Amino acid sequence: MHGENDVHTLVIGRDAMACRFEIVFNAGEVPDATAIAFDCLDLVDEIEDRITVYRDTSELARLNATAADGWQPVSADLLPLLIQARELHERTAGAFDMAAGALVRTWGFLRRQGRTPSAEELAQARAAAGMQWVELDEAGSRVRFTRPEVELNPGAIGKGWAIDRVMERLRDCAVTSALVHGGASSVRAIGAQGTALQGRRAWPVGVRHPLRPGRRLATVQLDDKALGTSGSGTQFFIERGRRLGHILDPRTGVPAEGVLSATVVAATAAEADSLSTALYVLGPAGLSRVAPPGGTVGAILVVPGESAGAVRVLTANLADGMFAIEPGEGVET
Repeated sequence: MHGENDVHTLVIGRDAMACRFEIVFNAGEVPDATAIAFDCLDLVDEIEDRITVYRDTSELARLNATAADGWQPVSADLLPLLIQARELHERTAGAFDMAAGALVRTWGFLRRQGRTPSAEELAQARAAAGMQWVELDEAGSRVRFTRPEVELNPGAIGKGWAIDRVMERLRDCAVTSALVHGGASSVRAIGAQGTALQGRRAWPVGVRHPLRPGRRLATVQLDDKALGTSGSGTQFFIERGRRLGHILDPRTGVPAEGVLSATVVAATAAEADSLSTALYVLGPAGLSRVAPPGGTVGAILVVPGESAGAVRVLTANLADGMFAIEPGEGVET
């Protein structure tokens, strides 16, 4: 027997960008949901082909190989990604940096084989990192690097940007309620889960507990917004007994420390992804920069608690009823 408040969804997914992309509809609400989802997932594949740094044939890889030699053309829809990355770099005082690819490479994270670089290697990579070396000609749709060895790496914004493109496609198909996610860490929703049910105005999205796999730390109600979570719980390496995560502080060139996870709610998934990475780097002092009072961005920062195994949850600029911590021990607020 099904109760009147049961919620049924149709989930269609595909592996892409080293994670699982899924599009979730309210069951029976969109007549052509399967065909629309396949079209959207094809779009994700096309975007990955163009912005991945793991294939030498991608447009971004071509730019990395040639833009230090002079102006290079950029496709009309990729240019806005670079413009947005530049704006976010400035907004976060350099804590988010799409041009930190040289640092990612020297730490071995480009091949997912972490290693600590020598002081000389790190200095060389730091000198070649930074959006300040990326010059954009918006009118001519061109880009150039003003010093050699600069590398663009979309790891902290690419999934979100692809999700935003998918959401545009869904709206073009007159879809009014859907949730799209990439690896559960990048999410964007429109409408509500179970729109026919009384009182539902959003999609509930879980935030994972960074220290307890499988446990939900909190639930966020996404009301036509996006959510991005950054953490080093699954990508790290151990060196001399020290755990080093894959999220680098582009200002220092070394892995960021002191934060367990950072979650940002914003208007777009690209913004949520990049700002959650910046907040992970900045820590508690970055809450007012990333999610200022009265702004359009909200944030949830999880740091080690005072008790062993406990976590402390800090929030900024979240509307009442939007965020709820799940009951359980070891959570300090």
